[in-house]
Amino acid sequence: MDVGVITAVIVAVVVVVVAIILGASIKVVQQGYSGVITRFGRFKRETSAGLTVITPFLDRLVRVDTRETPRTGDRQDVITRDNVAVAVNATIFSQVIEPRSALFNVSDYYVAIDQQARTTLRNAFGNVTLDEALSSREQINASMQQQMEQVTDKWGIRINRIEIVDITPPSQILQAMALQKQADQEKRARILQSEGQQQSAVNIADGNAQAAVKQAEGEKQAAILRAEGNRQAAILEAEGRAQAISTVYGSIKQSQPDPTLVAILQLDTLSKFADSDNTKIVIPAESAGLLGAAQALRSVLNDAPALDSVKPPS
Repeated sequence: MDVGVITAVIVAVVVVVVAIILGASIKVVQQGYSGVITRFGRFKRETSAGLTVITPFLDRLVRVDTRETPRTGDRQDVITRDNVAVAVNATIFSQVIEPRSALFNVSDYYVAIDQQARTTLRNAFGNVTLDEALSSREQINASMQQQMEQVTDKWGIRINRIEIVDITPPSQILQAMALQKQADQEKRARILQSEGQQQSAVNIADGNAQAAVKQAEGEKQAAILRAEGNRQAAILEAEGRAQAISTVYGSIKQSQPDPTLVAILQLDTLSKFADSDNTKIVIPAESAGLLGAAQALRSVLNDAPALDSVKPPS
């Protein structure tokens, strides 16, 4: 065989061996992963993302996903504290923080997390009623996360959060809840209506009270004005009478009346008193003559015959 050919074959074999050795020695770890290197099945070291050199044919590199991973479990039937069977579906967000523990402390941490989530879910819903489960999801999420972390910490896995996706009660429970909601709405509507009627009655009463107060104030002001008017009228009437009396008295005093004129005035006054049929007038004897003369004088002045009805006593 030609020496050149033998040399070429040897070089080719060496290149292949070197390539195989290099391929077995140089490993690449992607970003978001962590590498665990074992030698003869025992843990040797961990490596981060990038190029990693290992001993070929002796070391083995295992890549572990350290990213946050959501795991949506299957729908699971659980029983609440008030013995209601509901179907629940939850999503668990977990992350490997210790790749060595995740590989060597549990055979399959994916399956372990799912099974632990099922157990924790049943325990969490067994401690609450249906109403509490529907209205307190955040508290249930926090309780489940705390319970799961007590187990997953030794696996090198952190439970970042748990989200309950869906809670589905039985159909008859849904119908009962719908009826209860309708009854609550009708109750609130009746309460609001009664409160509105009460407020309306209060407003009407307030309005009536204000109207009564205003009416009373108006009547009071009117009474005050009437009293003031009557007082002013009485004062004016009294002043008018006083002025009239003063005027008459002054006129009489200026005219210097004699007894005959006075008798005529007395006769006019007595005639006014005698208008009624039931009125009787008694005239003193000393005034009868004077009144007779006055009546005669008045008849003459009025162009009428003298009256003989008034005679002096004998």
